[in-house]
Amino acid sequence: MYAPHVRRHAVSLLDSGLSQTDVNRQTGINRSTLRVWAQDRSLLDKYQDTDLCPRCEPVPRPPAPAHAYSYLLGLYLGDGCISPAGDPRKKVWRLRIACDDKWPGLIDECEEAMSAVRPDHKVGRTRAPGCTMVNGYWKHWPCVFPQHAPGKKHERRIVLDPWQQEIVDEHPGRFVRGLMHSDGSRGLNRIARRDGQGFYEYPRYLFANTSREIVGLMTATLDRLEIPWKSHTKRQPGVLSQAAVSISRKAAVARMDAFVGPKY
Repeated sequence: MYAPHVRRHAVSLLDSGLSQTDVNRQTGINRSTLRVWAQDRSLLDKYQDTDLCPRCEPVPRPPAPAHAYSYLLGLYLGDGCISPAGDPRKKVWRLRIACDDKWPGLIDECEEAMSAVRPDHKVGRTRAPGCTMVNGYWKHWPCVFPQHAPGKKHERRIVLDPWQQEIVDEHPGRFVRGLMHSDGSRGLNRIARRDGQGFYEYPRYLFANTSREIVGLMTATLDRLEIPWKSHTKRQPGVLSQAAVSISRKAAVARMDAFVGPKY
């Protein structure tokens, strides 16, 4: 199957007066295919908005809308994966974001963001123990999420492409929201008083991930937002240690509340 922009380019050459043989020589497209496109414009129209990939156009462009992509990128880095769907030879990929069933609003927001980035295909939900997998099928998920590669994220390098960084710089709050919705929380931290007279509590945000590079993306974005943070190491018996970031200053928590807030 040819990409839509390839089909459009071939038909425009035919419309300019070139013969099917000439267009075949320029594009490599089989003449029988060119004949079908030339004779049946309804077939071309059917594919006009199908399977479009912004990164595969002659002049690559970022996914849109940018605010939805920034949020979805945060979710993907935290709790997402891309895997072959069915026969690998068909090169169809499935993007899955694991969402805890305790947060139905988060599941809805994840589905809305995925649908916004991929508007011409249905986004589905699959139940799993304790969570819901929000998923979508596309040949081009690895194009819009170039961090995809074999192996676990914490075992390989995670770096944003320049065009991704531009989106995050434009919508840093949405990126932080996505990361927090995947591997973060807002809760009360309970500390014993030094005088032994009970405890005191204060709200804080906590983000933890086994990939230090993903944590680094979080802290770099917090710096851009001028939100102070502290680093920790989170350890649990039998579990890989995680790099953790906490935001606990009163003004910083209030700032985070403006665009993140508790999961819902």
